[in-house]
Amino acid sequence: GVVALNKVDLDIRQGEVHVLVGENGAGKSTLIKILCGLYQADEGSLTFEGQPYEPRGPMEAYRAGIRVIYQEFNLLTNLSVAENILFERLPSKGGVVDYRALYQRASELMREVGLNVLPKTPVEALGVAQMQLVEIAKALSDDSKVLIMDEPTATLTPKEIRQLFQIIRKLKQ
Repeated sequence: GVVALNKVDLDIRQGEVHVLVGENGAGKSTLIKILCGLYQADEGSLTFEGQPYEPRGPMEAYRAGIRVIYQEFNLLTNLSVAENILFERLPSKGGVVDYRALYQRASELMREVGLNVLPKTPVEALGVAQMQLVEIAKALSDDSKVLIMDEPTATLTPKEIRQLFQIIRKLKQ
């Protein structure tokens, strides 16, 4: 069989940005899938925050604070921007969604990433770059520690790429 990863050593510290570059088949996606718990490493070891790290699934990685924004977005297009951003943690009162709190929190996150649409906007009405900002806001909504973006510039225009890089610089801080 083909060896996707061999002798990988990657250290990530808070405030750093790393870029994985390589040809198709070099193992970039495999590494991402191991970090987020979709694949299990055959050998070697992972540590995260000084502790052994062996996620047995995406929820374990999620609980550890590792978020992945894939090239194919994980959005519910029939829902609003706000509902997508806070889908896992919809604020409620008496078992009913508290839309006032939802729109307020979503608006804060949208400002943080520079997404200038109304929180009630359906995701299906957004462009690709705006959808990516929704994904970033979603990742920031619950204090992610590591944010992985899989080919984030692949479908963006030069202007949108500059905007994305500004957001990444802001997140570094």
